[in-house]
This record gives sequence, C-alpha cells and structure tokens, in this order.
Amino acid sequence: MYETMCLYAMLCVSTAAARILVVMPKLWSETIDAHRRAVRDATLDTAALLVARHGLRSVTMSQIAEETGIGRATLYKYYPDVESILFSWHERQIEDHLHRLAQVRDQTNGPGARLVAVLEAYAHISQESHRHHDTELGRFLHRDEQVVAAERRLSDLVRQLLVESAEAGEVRKDVAPDELASYCLHALSAASRLASAAAVRRLVAVTIAGLRPWP
Repeated sequence: MYETMCLYAMLCVSTAAARILVVMPKLWSETIDAHRRAVRDATLDTAALLVARHGLRSVTMSQIAEETGIGRATLYKYYPDVESILFSWHERQIEDHLHRLAQVRDQTNGPGARLVAVLEAYAHISQESHRHHDTELGRFLHRDEQVVAAERRLSDLVRQLLVESAEAGEVRKDVAPDELASYCLHALSAASRLASAAAVRRLVAVTIAGLRPWP
C-alpha cells in the first residue's frame, strides 16, 4: 500500500511538473513580449517628446536611455540609432490611425454613413496631427517609404467606401472612384490648418457635397 501511495505521489508530481513545463514557456513568452512592448513604447514616446523639445539633431541615444530609465546597452538591442526609433514611432502612429479609421468603418451601418464617418474621422486625425507636419521632424519622417504605403492603404479604404456608396446611389458615378478618393483625401488634409472642430465639420460637409450625385 505504501509503495502504491509513493508511486501515486510520484506520478502526481511528475504530472504537475509536466503541466508546468507546458504552461511556463507560454507565460514566460507573454511576460517577455509585454516587457518588450513596454520598452518599445517608452522609447518611442520619449524620443518623439525629446525631438519636439530640442530638435531632431540635438537628441542622442544617451538622452533617450536616460529619460526612459533604460540602459544604453539594452536600448541598442532594440534600435541602432535615433532615426530608426523615430521611423518606428511614425509607423506606430500610422498603424494607429489606420486602425482607428477601420474601426469607424466597421462600427457604422450603411455605405453612405460609413463613408461620411470615415471622412470625418480622417479630417480629425489630420487636425490632430498638424503639430509635426511643418516641423523638422515632419519633413524627416515624410521621406520614409512607409508613408507611401500608408497613403495607398488609406486611398484603398476610401475608394472602396466610395464604390459601395455609388452602388447605393449616394455618390456620383460620373467620376472614377480613384479620382474621388484623391479629391477627398487632399481636401480633408486641409484640416491640419484648422483651429476648431466646427471648422473641420464645415470642411467635411463641403467635401461630401462634392461627392453627391447630380440632380
């Protein structure tokens, strides 16, 4: 009986150990991933803030490491230089904006309503992003190839909404969807110059009026 109990206990311990071996890598991986995301986000936010304060050419990796509390050696494991950090920050901003527009689209019913909601959201994003458009940082970042790719994705999103709205009779069909998408995005980029939400709403209304079918 005692030997049976011992064997049973050993089996239980072995089984528990096996479970730990199965579970731990996943937990460990999740913890490491969370830590990496935290380091990455802190680095990107700090770098952007320092550049806004001191200028693009004045910020060093040592400053970023000191401000974030991350060792320089650790920081260099993530990024080779300040420029790569800024490009990564910009990529995150672009992805956040595109995700926000996709959410607006998916949470709105009806093709015409979806189009209007996305255009309004894009105009507000343009207004919010005005702070770095004409700065040294803005000029530096907008040379990046990821900007071209993001503009293509944005144009595709708006073009598809225009196609759906045209099929529903809510958008004119005498102009190609690609041309209308370009019109919308160029017109609404002017929101970056507007100071109030009311002005942005007026700009959106004027832009949408140009999309309506002829009587």
